[in-house]
Amino acid sequence: MVAFLMDGPEKARATILLAHGAGAPMDSASMTANAGALAAAGLRVARFEFGYMAGRRTSAGRKPPPRAETLISEYATAIGALDCKGPLIIGGKSMGGRVASMLADEWHASARIAGLLCLGYPFHPIGKPEQLRTAHLATMKTPTLIAQGTRDLFGAREEVSAYKLSNAIEILWLDDGDHDLKPRKAVSGFSVDDHLKTLSNKVAAWADRLTA
Repeated sequence: MVAFLMDGPEKARATILLAHGAGAPMDSASMTANAGALAAAGLRVARFEFGYMAGRRTSAGRKPPPRAETLISEYATAIGALDCKGPLIIGGKSMGGRVASMLADEWHASARIAGLLCLGYPFHPIGKPEQLRTAHLATMKTPTLIAQGTRDLFGAREEVSAYKLSNAIEILWLDDGDHDLKPRKAVSGFSVDDHLKTLSNKVAAWADRLTA
């Protein structure tokens, strides 16, 4: 059984299903802040956990995350369990968004999802820029929005600008943001709340276009 954390109005114009990153649960500070901002913009947000992360809540051990490819079926199960009646956008933070990106085209082709939202896409492992995770992004057909901090160690702006990405992908760059999209206010002049507002406004407008 898939457990969800729900935010936002029940009769929203679109629902966004979000999976967590590799190391933090669905109720992490980052996930909670993002969900709250999107909900405040009028979107319905559903968060869920993959089995290995949910197991950490009841097990004494800290089971490491499996390979992203092995979580595709779990994500598909979550989509089915959510049973969304209106427009659905799938995605997640970091690894969660990457997993969603691996099944997005299949689900979009059958009109079961409207788009893909990635919050801090892990373009490569930290310190290993040669190990790109972008092959499928070059041919992506699903309308996709990636929110990325300009100093994200998993893919900074200078690096990503050189990648071959599909025209279906739009990137929202958040100035001085890290992998959690957080800026250093003393450096950038922006606060976390500033970036959350920019993110939520952009996603809401983008979702409106997808569901018009």
